[in-house]
Amino acid sequence: MSDERRPRFRNPFRYDPPSTHRTVTSDADEAVPMPLRVTAAFSWRLLVIAAVIALFIWLVMLLKLLVIPLLVGILVTALLWPVFQLMLRAHFPRWLAITATVIGTLGVVTGLVWLVVWQVRAQLPDVQAKTQDAIGQLREFLLEGPLHLTAAQIDGYIQQGIDLIGEQASLLWNAAGAVTGTAAHIVTGTLLALFILISLLADGAGIWRWTVKLFPRRSRPAVDAAARNGWATVIDYARTQLFVAGIDAVGIGVGAALLGVPMAIPVAVLVFLGSFIPIVGAVITGAVAVFLALVYNGVWIGVAMLGVVLLVQQLEGHILQPILMGSAVKVHPLAVVLVVAGGAMIAGIPGALFAVPLAAFVNVAAVTISTGAWRTGEEPRADLIWSTVPRPRQRRNR
Repeated sequence: MSDERRPRFRNPFRYDPPSTHRTVTSDADEAVPMPLRVTAAFSWRLLVIAAVIALFIWLVMLLKLLVIPLLVGILVTALLWPVFQLMLRAHFPRWLAITATVIGTLGVVTGLVWLVVWQVRAQLPDVQAKTQDAIGQLREFLLEGPLHLTAAQIDGYIQQGIDLIGEQASLLWNAAGAVTGTAAHIVTGTLLALFILISLLADGAGIWRWTVKLFPRRSRPAVDAAARNGWATVIDYARTQLFVAGIDAVGIGVGAALLGVPMAIPVAVLVFLGSFIPIVGAVITGAVAVFLALVYNGVWIGVAMLGVVLLVQQLEGHILQPILMGSAVKVHPLAVVLVVAGGAMIAGIPGALFAVPLAAFVNVAAVTISTGAWRTGEEPRADLIWSTVPRPRQRRNR
């Protein structure tokens, strides 16, 4: 068949001038103003996108016992990937590198758990006694101080506080149970995450090659490049967040130990784990150290502990996060706050934990495809949240 007789198909992404593009419209269509038609066209497309996102979230929550271990395994793999690659470059056999990585990780986790349990068992009775003394002093101050409260009023306020704490603890426990399930589910999820970690270290490249084959042949290069760039971003995020969490834990833990605050090691471990939830995690866990200092050591040590927490947070917020996390995640701080809040609303603590790495992965993958970086192999340098904002053109040197 010659080129003249070959049927021609119109490119749906090409704009044809009105003089050459003919459309069939009815009287009703012509009666609707053009701005309203454009708004309606955008509206139903946005509704379709929102419905797809809602369906995806529903499926994730339905399969949470499988999705959470999968995400944990992927995130831990990203944390351990630099060390694993370093051992492979040192000509370690793959099986030996996998064994050393997994056993080393389990050893570190076991050691931290032992330290926490040891210090809690050693200092918890003294903390409880100090807490009762602090409550007694507060009660005496309220009775004899300038407020002149009666014993019945104080008992009523204490009961209201206990009820409020109980309600919040019940809500937190129910939310945690809804996400994690029973103890058997937790053990099963831990073993599944460990198996996923070993599988990714052993044959992650083979698993990805099989996954790429699920996409159409023409889209495979773009999918492969986008996912690889996204995976590199997740590795950078995990490595940077590990460093930031270590700085937070050491700063607050050492400050608590020097000030004589009890259970400094459990506080440091709690801050380390909480720091993996950006911006809000270290603040909430640092408040635990301030509370212990107020109850056990008094007001002035509590104020000093608050100063330590604020100093560490200023170091993180003004130096570590902008310099390290900004270049690693490539997501604006406003987007970080929004995705953390949205993830917490949808899936609680796991949602807040995985929100930022997921947003970073989607951001870099979308930039790779939209900018055409997958064709050239260049690193995607654009930031998707600002890619549509016009930038001033720089004058060329003549």
